[in-house]
Amino acid sequence: MKKINFHKMQALGNDFVIIELISQIFDFNTLNISQLADRRTGIGFDQLILINKGPQANFSCRIFNSDGTEAEQCGNGLRCVAKLVYDLDFTKELSFTIETKAGIFTVSINSNLTITISMGHPIFEPTLIPFVTKTQNKSYLLPLTNCDVTIAVLSMGNPHAILQTSHSNELLIQKNAAEIASHKAFPQGINLGFMEILNRNTIRLRTFERGVGETYACGSNACAAVVAGIINGTLDHKVKVELALGSLEIEWDEKNEPVMMTGPADYVFEGWLAF
Repeated sequence: MKKINFHKMQALGNDFVIIELISQIFDFNTLNISQLADRRTGIGFDQLILINKGPQANFSCRIFNSDGTEAEQCGNGLRCVAKLVYDLDFTKELSFTIETKAGIFTVSINSNLTITISMGHPIFEPTLIPFVTKTQNKSYLLPLTNCDVTIAVLSMGNPHAILQTSHSNELLIQKNAAEIASHKAFPQGINLGFMEILNRNTIRLRTFERGVGETYACGSNACAAVVAGIINGTLDHKVKVELALGSLEIEWDEKNEPVMMTGPADYVFEGWLAF
């Protein structure tokens, strides 16, 4: 029997199993990801992340949702990856790059132990999200079975739809989340965020992720929500995003600058997989 070391980590309740392939060799194709993700019979996680040295960046990672589908990137996951490779002494630098399917991201370890990630530039072109619509707009009317909802749609390397609502309207959220997430307008699925604007510098956010369902937090969805608020004139350029178990700081100035995300990342435990 062989064993492979893994690290369980979390960022604001968004939890990950991370396997580094820098010091150990492992054929991940042997993994049953959905079985490992089960919180009763497996380890339990929102995403599985594999880390290696990067051909184009300092490090590279592949990210898999709990249902086994592969994701382009994950902001909370990248913060955990950054903390892990630094704490394991795979790098001595406080700023380095991580490559994903969505591109290369620059991360910085801050003196207060938070981690800042340059999340890249938002994409609004519908065909690149992808989103099926006739024209590009700042917001769209999406027809549902019992009503129409207004959403902003963009990509942060992965597709996002943002709906502004009140968190007290639980019925609206639960009634519409599944239908929006599976809507034919999103041929590759969508990460769906319900945003409540408290003031121009603070929002609350609930996220339903592709291949996962509702999660405690999603970094890229937090970025998408703030970008949606900025382009529609309801938010300023630096915003605190309140999530179920903490908050993120998102900053974007719209002038060809990347979206910057700052937040925590923490260990849960370390273990071994036998195969």
